Amino acid sequence: MKRDPDLSVVLPTYRGSAHARKHVPLLLAHLERIGVRSEVIIVDDGSDDDGRTEQVACELGCIFLSNPVNQGKGAAVGRGMRAASGRYRIYTDIDVPYELSVIDSFLYYLDTKEFDLVVGDRNLAQSSYFNEISLARRLSSRVYSTFVGRLVAGGWYDTQCGLKGLRADVAEDLFSVMRIQRFAFDVELLYIALKRNYDIKRLPVRLRVNETSTVSVLVDGSAMVRDLGLILLNQLVGRYRPRFEVHRGIDRTPQPLVWNDGQRRGPER
Repeated sequence: MKRDPDLSVVLPTYRGSAHARKHVPLLLAHLERIGVRSEVIIVDDGSDDDGRTEQVACELGCIFLSNPVNQGKGAAVGRGMRAASGRYRIYTDIDVPYELSVIDSFLYYLDTKEFDLVVGDRNLAQSSYFNEISLARRLSSRVYSTFVGRLVAGGWYDTQCGLKGLRADVAEDLFSVMRIQRFAFDVELLYIALKRNYDIKRLPVRLRVNETSTVSVLVDGSAMVRDLGLILLNQLVGRYRPRFEVHRGIDRTPQPLVWNDGQRRGPER
C-alpha cells in the first residue's frame, strides 16, 4: 500500500513555464537529496500558454492542476493546498526564490518541534532579501508591511514572504475558510491563524533568485487595501468560524519524518 508523502510543495504560477523548467528541477533534486517522501504540485492560474506549463510539469513528474481563468495567486495556492496529501505542506513561488536549505529547517520545526505554521520572515537579522531588490520595491514593501502589521496582523510585519509551511490539519482548517484570492491572501492566512492561536515559528530566509514578482504596492495598492477591509469584515460577520475541529497539543505524527541518512535534523546553523 502506497504511503502518503511527508511533504507537499505547492507552486502557483501564471505564464511561468520557463521558470518551472529552469528552477523546479533544483527543488526536486534537493528533495531527493534529503530523502523525504514528497510531491510537488504546480498550479497554473489560467495561463494562455498553449499547455506549455502542463507539459513542463509532466516532464518533471510533478502533479499539475489548472484554473480555467486567472483568479489570483491566493486561488492557485488554495487549490494546491486542498489537493495536497502531505503531512506537511509548503508553498512558495515557481522560481523557488529562497535558498533550498530553508526547507530542511521548515520540516524540522513542523515535525520535531510540532509548530502549526512556519513562515519565512525577511525582516529577521539572518535574512538576506531587502538588500537584493530595488529601492522602489523595498520602500513599497515596507509601507505595506507596516500598514498591515499595525492594523490587521497583530504586529507581524512580514506577511508577504512567499514561503510558508503548515501541518496538514492546519492547512485544511485555514484554507477551508479563506476567501481572498489575490495577493492579500497571505495576510488573511496569518490573520486567521493568529485568531486561532496557532503556534507560529518565524525563520530567516536568504534570497536565491527573484524572477517572478508581479505585484506592485503602488499599482495594486487600492485592491490590497480593499482586501484588508474584507478580511476584517469577514471576521466580524463570522465567515472564519472553523468548519471542523483541529486537535491541539497531541502527537499528530505517529510516523516520524526520516531523512535519507536515517536521522532527524535540526535547522541549519
